[in-house]
Amino acid sequence: MRALLLAAFAALFLSVAGEANAQARQDFAIVNQTGYTIDEVYVSPTSANNWGDDLMGDESLENGMTLNVSFPVDTTACRYDIKVVYDDETPVEFRNVNLCRIARVTLFYNRGSGETRAVAE
Repeated sequence: MRALLLAAFAALFLSVAGEANAQARQDFAIVNQTGYTIDEVYVSPTSANNWGDDLMGDESLENGMTLNVSFPVDTTACRYDIKVVYDDETPVEFRNVNLCRIARVTLFYNRGSGETRAVAE
């Protein structure tokens, strides 16, 4: 009986460890809670010298909407820079975000200070 319990515990531990590895991927969601429309979203490795392609294309990220960002399974980098551009062409950048440790970035805009903040979860 004891051997059976140890085997069950080992199997549970290995399955939880496997799930943790699967969740360590860089895929994440950007949630727009700013009260404004975001027209452009860029996600680039911190080591890159350019932003690459706009993930929104011809679409916009309206207030209250979520954009799911996915990476190839073999992606190894964890540190990324995120840039959003509002519909009035105002850019906001968030540097050195560890996407291996978060699943969601929620954006908020403070009208009093004129600043956008990101809350990572």
